[in-house]
Parts: sequence; structure tokens; C-alpha cells
Amino acid sequence: MTARTGRDVAHLLADFGHDLPAPPPAPVRGREGRLFHHAPARGAFRPGRGRTPSGAPVAAWRMTSDQAGVWWPFIATPGLPPTGAQMGIDQLSGGSFYADPLGWVLDDQIPVTNPNVMVFGKPGRGKSGTTKAFLLRMMDFGYRALILGDPKDEYEALCHALGVEPFAIGRGLATRINPLDLGPLAAGWERLDRAEAQRRSALVFSRWLTLVRGLVGSQKVGEQRVPFGPSDEVVVKTVLAHLSGYRDAATRLTEPTIPQLWRALDEPTDELVAACRYRDRRHFLDETRLLRDALGQLVSGALAGLFDDHTIINVDWRAPIQSLSLSRLEPFGDEAVGIALTCLNSWGRAMREVADPGDLRIVVRDEAWKQLRLGPDAVKSFDADLRFSRRDGDIQWAVMHKPSDLLSAGDHGSQATTIAKDLLHLADIKILHGQDRAVATELEHLLGLGPIAQDVITTWAMQGKGRALWQVADQLYKVQTYLHPLEERLTFTNDAIATAG
Repeated sequence: MTARTGRDVAHLLADFGHDLPAPPPAPVRGREGRLFHHAPARGAFRPGRGRTPSGAPVAAWRMTSDQAGVWWPFIATPGLPPTGAQMGIDQLSGGSFYADPLGWVLDDQIPVTNPNVMVFGKPGRGKSGTTKAFLLRMMDFGYRALILGDPKDEYEALCHALGVEPFAIGRGLATRINPLDLGPLAAGWERLDRAEAQRRSALVFSRWLTLVRGLVGSQKVGEQRVPFGPSDEVVVKTVLAHLSGYRDAATRLTEPTIPQLWRALDEPTDELVAACRYRDRRHFLDETRLLRDALGQLVSGALAGLFDDHTIINVDWRAPIQSLSLSRLEPFGDEAVGIALTCLNSWGRAMREVADPGDLRIVVRDEAWKQLRLGPDAVKSFDADLRFSRRDGDIQWAVMHKPSDLLSAGDHGSQATTIAKDLLHLADIKILHGQDRAVATELEHLLGLGPIAQDVITTWAMQGKGRALWQVADQLYKVQTYLHPLEERLTFTNDAIATAG
């Protein structure tokens, strides 16, 4: 093949007086500019460039990340996974803050060993709003709420919004709660083998004794609490075993009541006297007089007719929320409310002792400090409820005013205050709303938060509702809870003073 010859397009166009434009010259590519320029340690040696005659004395430190947290405690702590209820903004990291107590327990990366939550805060700082927002938002994940005692009817609007009518407890009302309720453990008793029957009876009798010990210990003789010793425990356990039919190996257990227990003690049979190793009936009556009189106060006192008969309410456990209102007991004083909370806690624990898998529930204990003031035995009852949270799969949510409420359980250094202080360690999650500066020392003494955390609680958290320091195990989060307008209406608790302005 030969190469093609002849004139090209440029020559042909030139014959008609047109010239093709010349191609542009190729750009000359120089060196790219440097992103960083070298700067001498003392600055550029030119006027106006910050030249310093000597270097600054900078100390070099080496430390691990956990030690660095001591020097700069409010650098953003490790973020929590975005699971559970979205509560608001973590002010330190700027991200959303999610609360998922049971999820935190299951996550090995988060040092939380129990899902118990304690909420502290001065009145009006947003405890109620945070609690209700958490309940509502966790319902989207299958959780249900159980309000074991609502002393101020604060949860009534929330119940009505969810289509549930709270159970009102008070003199002259039809509601009856038996704190000695057998609960679901008695179901199918006649088909249980011996080992399972013994296991269930141990749970039932343990709960009954904890309740009776708390109720008796809440009574006073002068300034002293009524003691409940080992002999009293033997007597009460013997009577309950007889009344329930467990002593006689009955096919089905019979549910006892407080009046039946009191009557059996007040009119002891010869068999009971002998079983409890008393010399005679007179000896039995003399030794159990305090016990009988303390139980008698519950039968004929301010709470007569409320917790002295079989439970007659029909609870829909599939409803999103259930609440037991105690506002009608307010005229009887804090002690009566505290005793009622103790009875409800025992009944509530009975209802949750055999929970179906996946039946997730948040158990709210509002104004819990009223129960703790009933003495060491009432504190032990509360303590038992918190210890069973992992077994039952419940989130125990206790609301109080300030950490020192736990110290009101007894005298300084007493067994009651020691147990009450230990309750703080049974709750790995604490929500600390705004407090006056007067309680800053308490925060340091009981929680060991340090001066910066104390300052956050006594200043920043006091300047707005819903602001709180969340303590998740040993990690601190500065969180602002945000409410939907609908949630604000449901959580508004200042109706009585709203029209004052």
C-alpha cells in the first residue's frame, strides 16, 4: 500500500482565502505550591512575623487515655450506641443522646451491670418530664410501664392519653390490693414436681417475710422502731405456712391476708404454740405482743380496708401502662404513703415473678424517699426489689429529690443509712438534675463526682428544665432532654400554680 498524497484541508481552504487558526501553545506546568510551609521554632526572622528571642518552656507529659480523663474530665466521653429512647442532646459531644438501660447491660463495651435507674433533682427541674418522656419513647420498643404508687396523680394524664384508667386507692374506694398475693407463682401448683414447688415456695415466703418485716419495722414505740427478730420470723413463717396450706402439702395454695395473719397470732392454737417452742399460750402472747400490735395497726389504722383483703382489681398487663394512684392517702401523712408504697412494691414484685420472655417493663417508684424513711426493714424491702431487676428483666426507675434522701432512713452511721447508701451502688445509672449549691457537698460525699460535675449540677442544670448529668456507670454525660409539645402537655405538673401569674 502506498501513502496517500495530495493537499490537505489547510491548503484547500487557503485557495479560497481562509486560514485555519493555529493551535494554542501548550501550558507550561510549574511546581505545585506546598500545603505546609516550614516555620522556625521561634518564628520567621523578619519584622512583624512574631519572632521570639527564646522558646516557651513547655512541659511534656505522657499518660494513657483513662488517666487523661482525670485531668480533663469533661472531654467527650465515649459515645453510647444509638439504641433505645432518644432523649435529647449530649452537650459535650453535640450528638444525640439515647437511653437504653437493658441494652447497656447486654453490651460488654459499656460498664453497666444492672438496669436500675435513680433520678434525683430539685422540684421543678424536669424529673417528671424526663421520666415520662423515657416511658413514652421506650414503648416504641415494646416496653410497658408499671407505676407502683403515684402519690400526686402525676401519671394520670399520661394514662388517659394511652387509654388506660389508673387504679385509685383510698378510703371508701373499691380498690383492694393484697400485699400477700400469691401472684402467678401459684398457677398450676397441683402439677408441679417437688423441686419446683420448693423453689416457688422459697420465693413466695421470702417475699412475704420481707413485706411483714418492713410493715412491722415501720411502726414505732416512742422513738424506737418495732424490732422484728428471728423468733418473730419463725412465728410469722409458721403461721403463713399453715394459712397457705403449704405446711399440710395442700394440692393448691391458699392466699392469706394480713388480717388472717394477725388473727392467727392473736388467737394462737396449741399447735402453733408448740411448733414455735413457747412454754404455753400465755408465754406466746407475751412474747409476740409487739408483733401483734404492729400488724393490728395495719388492720384497724389509717390504711384499714385498703391492703387487708384479697386483690379485687383486674389488671390488663398487655396495656401500655398501669398506674396505682395514692393521692387519696395524702391527708394521712408521708408515713401512711410510705407503708402503702411498701405494700404495692410487694404486690408488684409478686406480679412480676413469672414474666413471659420479652415482657419488658419499666417499674416506676415515684417519691421513693417516703418508703425509705420507714426504717431499715423498709429499706431492705426496697433493696430486694432492686436486686431482682436482672432476674425479672425489668427496669427499676426510682425518683427522689436528692441523694441525701437515702440518709433519712435512719440515724447517722446506722444500719438503715448504710443499706440505703448501698442502694446507690445497685443503680448503675443515675440522672442528676439541678440542685442547690447546699447539696454540692452531698454529691461529692455520696457519689464522688468532683468539683466540675458538681458545678454542672448546681449551675448549668439549674438554668433550664430537663438539663441533667447522666452518670452511666463511671461515664458522665451532660444531657439536655427535649420534649415534643404533646409530651410537654402530658408532663406539665404545675396546674395548681399556672394561673397565679
